Amino acid sequence: MNKILVVCGATATGKTALAAECARILHGEVISADALLVYKGLNIGTAKPTQAEMRGVTHYMIDVCEPTEAFSVSDFERLALPLLEDILSRGKTPVLCGGTGFYMNALLYKSSFGNTPADLRVRQEYERMEKEKGRDHLHALLQEVDPESARRLHPNDVKRVIRALEIYELTGQKKSAQKDEAIPRYPFCAVAYDYPREALYGRIGRRVEEMFAQGLVDEVKGLLARGVGENAQCMQGIGYKEVVEGLKNGDSDSTMSEIIKKNTRNYAKRQITFFKRTQNLHWLAPASAEQSAREVIELYER
Repeated sequence: MNKILVVCGATATGKTALAAECARILHGEVISADALLVYKGLNIGTAKPTQAEMRGVTHYMIDVCEPTEAFSVSDFERLALPLLEDILSRGKTPVLCGGTGFYMNALLYKSSFGNTPADLRVRQEYERMEKEKGRDHLHALLQEVDPESARRLHPNDVKRVIRALEIYELTGQKKSAQKDEAIPRYPFCAVAYDYPREALYGRIGRRVEEMFAQGLVDEVKGLLARGVGENAQCMQGIGYKEVVEGLKNGDSDSTMSEIIKKNTRNYAKRQITFFKRTQNLHWLAPASAEQSAREVIELYER
């Protein structure tokens, strides 16, 4: 059908199981759109799917970089877009699954940034600056000249942060003042589970408790022992940064667990707000992956 199926939404809603089941029925393949699943060695705190949970379906964009490396939205687009196009070229269904909205949108849309032509010299200067001073420095520069664009763009979205700075430098106009248009690369159907808030919070709580039972603290200790610094990008993910801080403070597992639950609930609220803006989004009543898959496939094949 040359069409993408998107399984998105808040953390702990069952996206992984639903995506795998839909892909199995559709003879598709899954592309993960999760900012922490790209890292090798981050398994428990990311709820990384096991082989059994993948249900025999090929999954991509999991374990593609070392935990000592930085990974951006641009890196995701560079690696995942060819995979998406390859899946389509083989007549299979790409199932894009995850909760990192910026990664999801990098594949779903190609963005038009107005009519300002590119200037390679200016762009290369900002790229050099990013290598020397870091992406947060670039984002701070954008915050000074175009706060609205800075609010919309994550510091990790280096490609678009540089483009916004480039537009301002070349024209003196803010990118946020130009009309951008999100243009879908391919037709897509998007679905997300619509859990009542308290039910969602209950699922989050149980997931965090399960992570501690599985050895989240030992996983973090192992990463630190391998030389992954506490300031590494992967260690800023929810579940990892709280354990790192807790180990430094001598906190108990229960204290760390409660902080992670709170931060995850707040993150889930931000995810829901973000995905509400997704085109062609259908909200699903909570159900098992097997039950929901039939409804999703009907929506997808319309």
